[in-house]
Parts: sequence; structure tokens; C-alpha cells
Amino acid sequence: MSRYLLLDVGAGTLDVLYFDDEGGQHYKAVVRSPVLSAAERAKELTGDILVTGVEMGGGALLEVLSEHAKKARVIVSASAAMTLSHNPERLRSAGLTVVDDLRAEKEAASRKFSTLELSDLPPERLKNLVSGFGIPFQFDIVGVCAQDHGVSPEGKSHLDFRHEIMKAALEKKPSPEMVLYEKRSVPHYLNRLRCAAQTASALPCREVYAMDSGMAAILGASLDFQLRGKKRFLVLDIATSHTVCAAIEDGEIAGIVEYHTRDLDLKKLESLLVDLADGRLAHRQVLAEGGHGAYVRKAFGFDAVELIVATGPKRRLVENSSLPIVYGAPLGDNMMTGTTGLLEAIRRRKGLPFPLYL
Repeated sequence: MSRYLLLDVGAGTLDVLYFDDEGGQHYKAVVRSPVLSAAERAKELTGDILVTGVEMGGGALLEVLSEHAKKARVIVSASAAMTLSHNPERLRSAGLTVVDDLRAEKEAASRKFSTLELSDLPPERLKNLVSGFGIPFQFDIVGVCAQDHGVSPEGKSHLDFRHEIMKAALEKKPSPEMVLYEKRSVPHYLNRLRCAAQTASALPCREVYAMDSGMAAILGASLDFQLRGKKRFLVLDIATSHTVCAAIEDGEIAGIVEYHTRDLDLKKLESLLVDLADGRLAHRQVLAEGGHGAYVRKAFGFDAVELIVATGPKRRLVENSSLPIVYGAPLGDNMMTGTTGLLEAIRRRKGLPFPLYL
């Protein structure tokens, strides 16, 4: 018997799934995202601010802190600064002072600052959430997924770098679980995921896994019951910040495309779906149009698409689509797409037999 805690850290929400593989018992919650909570906390702080912690999703946090820096000092530890930008010059121009972690510890001990600690997985908050499920705060396996663009080499854009990471993984094996990492194997350049895995390791558990949230969403959406028996289909997860679409054939990824959700309307999204299935998308073209990127292994043609399943908190975007789109709900819940995909990726990695997702 294993008890799983699955965490999908998004820009708008933190999605939590507890699963006990003995009998398939599960509990779930959708709450305000850590970055929104951190930005709200930052707005409430007064006087000089000291920001510590590790890299997490940044969102509007840089804007909040740069506004505060106009009236007081804002000092950020080097580790926490990765949340705000991987470019030190950008932080300096925003009025923030970046110091090494040791100095930040000394400043914290002085008690002269209002403090803000950054983390995608605040332990006390997680403990309170799980306690609300009425179960012990103790697990065999913890899995976390988040979007990590990676720390790109100098001269390479973070979008190109993310594209290269995904392409390399999928060319080895075109399955989403290829970007699932055991805590000790998270690549050093995926600093946000590495930090999340390290934080999760402090929770009461035996094993920790981390995964890209876009790939977790693709896998989760593909498990929707409406896709049972389908050979060729499209899935899309329209999340608060990012939208990811994938063409699936015989359980393998034929192609993917990513966009910022705010830059999409229905017409553009429909065009992306058709072009993805037809194999007409190129990474450079998508970047030039303002997208995140694309990767196409093979084209099976839009005419061969049997169904399109849409998930995610912003999926109402496709409400009036003329395409054969249905709303998906892995594990009976649209908001559990990422956590369900994360759980399935772990199941596949470990070769476990438990049936799920009805």
C-alpha cells in the first residue's frame, strides 16, 4: 500500500490530490496559488523588506517588489532572486539589491526587516490543507509539477532552451513521463523543479518526484474516460498562465505547442489545433507569432482526429468552438488534470498496476 500526495503548482491555483492505492481512495483540493499568496503578502509588508527562500513561480511578484523599492529597501537573497529573474541586471534596474545567501541570513537575524520567504511548497500551509482531509500528514510518495523554463545558457532564450529540453526528452521516447524526475535526478538547469523537489524532501515521505506541469497536464487529459479506445486525438489544457496542446497517436505524443493563454482567442487556438495535427507548425514560426514554441514529430492529419478534449481553468475559451471539442475531467475533476497526470507518470515509472481515472 502506498499513500501519494500530488501537487500541481500553477499561476492561479495550487491543486492538491491525495491518493491511497489500496481501493483507490482519494481526496482533493484547489486553493490559491503560492505566488498569488506571496504577492499578496508582499503588498502588506511595510518598511525595508528582506526576501529569502528558493526559486518559485514569479508571476506579478517582481512588479510588487519593484513598487515597494521606490519607497524602501528591498534586499533579496541570491537563491530567492531566481524567482524574480535569472538576469541580475533586470533586478538592479527594478531597484532591488541582491545579496548572497549567507549575508541574507545575517540580515534576517538582525530583525530589521519585514521578511518574505519564497517557496512553491510552504510546508505549514500544506500541512493545514492535508489535515483538512482528515488524514495523517505522512506519505510514501510526494509528486510535484510546475512549469520550469530552465536556466538557459548565456545567449540562448529561455523559450528556445525549454524547447530543446522537451525535444530531447521526447526524441528518446515520445511519452510525457519522460520529463518526470526522481528528486536526485532533476537536472541542475531546472532550478525551480529542483528547489520544489528539495522542499518536498523535507515532508514526511520516502520518495519524491518532480515533473513539468505542461507534460503532466497532457498525460492527465489523455486519461479522460471519453478518450477510451481512441487512437488519434488532441488534448489541450488551458491554464491560467499557459496553454499546452498535444496531438496523441497510439498513446505517443506526435506534437505539442505552447502559448501564453492571454495571447489566445478562439480563432487562433482552433488554427493551432488544426495545424498541429496536420504537422504545419514550426518552433520558429510559433515564436515569431508570440507563442511559446512547438515540436512536431509526425503528422497524422486533422481529418484523422477522433476527438479533442479540453481541460484547465480557462477552458471556457473553446465554449463556442466549431471543432469536435469536449470538456474533460480526469478523476472526475477538470482541476485535477495535472495531478492525475503526475500520478500516472509515477505509476508508469514504477510499473505499478493500480487502475484509475474513472
